Order: sequence, then structure tokens, then C-alpha cells
Amino acid sequence: MCRSRSFATALLASLICFLCIVAPQQAAHANPKYASIIVEEATGKVLYSRNADKLLYPASLTKIMTLYILFEELQRGGLTLNSSMKVSKVAASRSPSKLYLSPNSTIRVEDAILALVTKSANDVATVISEHLSGTEREFAKRMTRKARALGMHKTVFKNASGLPNRAQKSTAREMARLGIAIRRDFPQYYHYFSKKSWRYNGRGYRNHNKLLSSFSGTDGIKTGFTNASGFNLVASVERNGVRLVGVVFGGRSGARRDKHLISLLAKQYGRLPQIQLAALPKSTPTPRPFLPQDSQLQIASIDETNGNKRIRVVKDTTVDTADTSGWVIQVGSFSRRINAHKAAIQARRMAGDPLSLVPANISLIMRGNMPLWRVRFDGLAEQQARAACAELYATGNACFALPTAVAQSG
Repeated sequence: MCRSRSFATALLASLICFLCIVAPQQAAHANPKYASIIVEEATGKVLYSRNADKLLYPASLTKIMTLYILFEELQRGGLTLNSSMKVSKVAASRSPSKLYLSPNSTIRVEDAILALVTKSANDVATVISEHLSGTEREFAKRMTRKARALGMHKTVFKNASGLPNRAQKSTAREMARLGIAIRRDFPQYYHYFSKKSWRYNGRGYRNHNKLLSSFSGTDGIKTGFTNASGFNLVASVERNGVRLVGVVFGGRSGARRDKHLISLLAKQYGRLPQIQLAALPKSTPTPRPFLPQDSQLQIASIDETNGNKRIRVVKDTTVDTADTSGWVIQVGSFSRRINAHKAAIQARRMAGDPLSLVPANISLIMRGNMPLWRVRFDGLAEQQARAACAELYATGNACFALPTAVAQSG
């Protein structure tokens, strides 16, 4: 009898332990708003996913695309960080979260970036949309077109903020793609996502992304919440040279969402083989301030043609802007040289004939104290450059076509 009772007690204890582990996972997966994915950025490999292609409400994750397009305008030179944007009555009327901007006031572009990153301000998102496209409706169309260009084929945007709209939907997989793209394409602006707090007009605002403080290696990017979406989060984390991007949709609360994504990320880092954690050798250039007005670059460029490499090093070179012939396309700037090489190879493969015989120019440039590997194809005819970008856009890759004189000035 005693043995029977002991066995039953042990069995009951084991069952309770099992349920404590499994039940929360089953509850998350049974949640109709729930989806998640963990992606290794360098390879694009999906390490974990649940409901990753289910169409759900992105809420303020939408603002990642708003910022992507704003960064695009900054990179093209259409705006500067000090440019002022006017606040309309429509923008000022947006529901919270907001800065409570007054109609006919203005806000600087850099402050607008930080308002979206930290406060997730809906009024500021509308200001950006109206400044760039006239109306938020037209800007949302541009957002959806950009989503298609980035390979986000299911995503539809209807506003710049993520405020409730039944037609505005995305997936965990496509939000991970966007999180990867914005860091890949705009590394010079990505640092804003790591800002833990920000002051504006005498008030302080804290970033809603608590993983910046609670999970080592996190450097961005964005939270979101509406009643219809639940608590959403895209996070980008780098440890030992390996960067993972994680997405959770439909958390029951902000704290539970954060805890769940931390658990998913920690588990995947634990599963990565040690050889991968060692990663590929990193380039360690000596940082030197880059001053655009001096037209000076510290460059180590690598030309690739059909797999053959020709290396040349040029130090403290003054850019010659007298040669204005031809066009250049740029497919991105990267913090790691290996990623730049991969982008160059992929661009030539995806673009086909327009780039088949054109060498890639991979140049190390310094932006402040940040080393970036920039990938360009130069010496193109205008029609050739535009055709190459059209092919790259169609396959979800980034591309800018610029006259040589404009490219040299940047």
C-alpha cells in the first residue's frame, strides 16, 4: 500500500511538472493572435517558428516601415536630420500614444525618428506620412509598395502608425524580414532603435522595448499594441558575432511577451553550434571620423567579377567629383564585410543581364566612428542602372540608382 501511494505521489508530481512546462506553450499557441519566429540574420535561416505566416495586426510595428521610408529619404538627400515637418490638424488629432503636437507647429526629422522609436507617437507618424506623400493614405500605398519590393508579399499597410484598421495586416515572418532589411539598408540610422530614453520639450520618454535593458545583446527594434493585436515585438540581438531577429505577435501583456521572446532567443542561442558562435573573422579597421564636407573616405575596396577578386587599398582619398559620366546603383551598406560580399553576389545573380559583366565595388567607409561596407555597381548607363534596380526590386532586394556625380557626393 505504501509503495502504491509513493508511486502515485511521484506520478502526480511528474504530471504537474510536465503541465507547468507544456501548458504555457500550448496556451500561447492556442491564442488566435499568437505568432512567433526566430531568424538568423546572416543566413536567413529560420531557427524557430509558430504561425509565422498567419495574417495578424501589426499595430505599431507598422512604424518600422514608416521609418524605413523616412531613412530612404534621408539617404537620398531629400531630407536632413534637421529638416522641419509641419503638423496638420489631422496629425494633431491622432489618438494616443502621441506627443500632443499642436496644429501648425513643426518637428525636426531627428526628433520624429526618436518619437517613433521611444514614444511610438501616432501623431508624429502621420506628420511624416503627410510630409513625404501629401496624405497618409498615399503614404500607406507607398508603404505597401515598399513591402512588396522587400519581399513582404502578404503585408498591407493602411496608415503610418499602426492604429486599428481591419485591412492592415502582416505576418511574423514578414516583420522579421523588415527588421532585417532596415538594419541592412540603413546601418547609419539603425542606432536610433537602441535609444533607451529621449527628452523632448522638457519631458522624458522611455523606450517601450524593455529587451534593450533586460536581454544582453539587444540593440532594437520596436514594440506594438492594440486590443486587436495583443502585445507585439520585433527584437534584434547580436551575441558573439551571431545576430538573431525575433518576432512575437499577440502577447497577453507586455511583460509576458518580453519573457516569452527572451526565452525563445535564449534557447536558440543555446542551440547554435560553437563553431557558429565563433563566426567569421571580423574586419577591425581603425575608426576615423568621416567628414562629408572634406570629401574624404578611408577606403579598402574589393572588386569582384565572376568570383575573381581584385583587391586595392586607397587611404584618405579625396573623391573626384569632376567625373559625372555614368550611373551607379547601391544595394546596401553593411557592418560586416561577409554580408557585403553576399549582397554583391546575390544582386548580380538576381539582376541578371544588366549586372552580369559589371564588377561590384565593396568599399569600407567610415561614418563617424562606425565602419560600413558599402556595395555599389558603377560605370552603368542610366537605362542599365534602372533596369538592374527594377529586377532587384522585383525580387525583394534593395537598390538605389543614382547619377555618378550624386553618388560621389554621398
